[in-house]
Amino acid sequence: MLRKVVACAGSAVQQQQQPWRTIAWRRSSSVSSAVNSIILRSLKDHYLEVSKMTPPPKVSPPAPFTVVKGALDHGGPVLRRTHGNEEIGISVMRLANIIPGGGGDEEEDGINQLFLHVDISKPGQKKSLHFLCGLYPDALGIHSVSLRPKAESSGLPGVPTNYGGPVFQDIDEKIRDALHSFIEERGINESLFPFLQAWLYVKDHRNLMRWFKTVGVLINDSK
Repeated sequence: MLRKVVACAGSAVQQQQQPWRTIAWRRSSSVSSAVNSIILRSLKDHYLEVSKMTPPPKVSPPAPFTVVKGALDHGGPVLRRTHGNEEIGISVMRLANIIPGGGGDEEEDGINQLFLHVDISKPGQKKSLHFLCGLYPDALGIHSVSLRPKAESSGLPGVPTNYGGPVFQDIDEKIRDALHSFIEERGINESLFPFLQAWLYVKDHRNLMRWFKTVGVLINDSK
């Protein structure tokens, strides 16, 4: 009998508490839905605003460089060319992607200081010659020269696993000058800047549009 009374009392208490739980759940659900609506509305507004931005004039890379198909959608080489029996690939990134804040508030959204990864390989060789260069509107400078495993099928230069070479500024000046002449002979100079600057602008714009859209889909699909 006592068990029956206790069970009935517990059931009554549970029934009294349940409405409060329901109200709390509804309130929480309502707040979450409101927050989602605010985020989605803001994402849509920014997406529309960015979509109206005027792209830079179309610029072609200097011959004989050609644009790698699909380069806007991956992080591999942007440009390719051959030089004799050499295969040359060029990847590019903004200084701000390496040093936060790099590039400052200059024109063209700070895309005025670029880093180039230049990969030069030959058939039958397991290693490739890798140059890291700083590219500006009126100049190009070499930061380092290293030997790396040949680029994989993804097109990305291999990561060095052994000694990469001396600090470039510590190399004899005659060798430094010769290495500058070596890449200039292959068309790697400031003439690449206008195309790569415009290309990065388009890539950043596309990535931003994709980000707004993807975040919106994830939030809208969170039910």
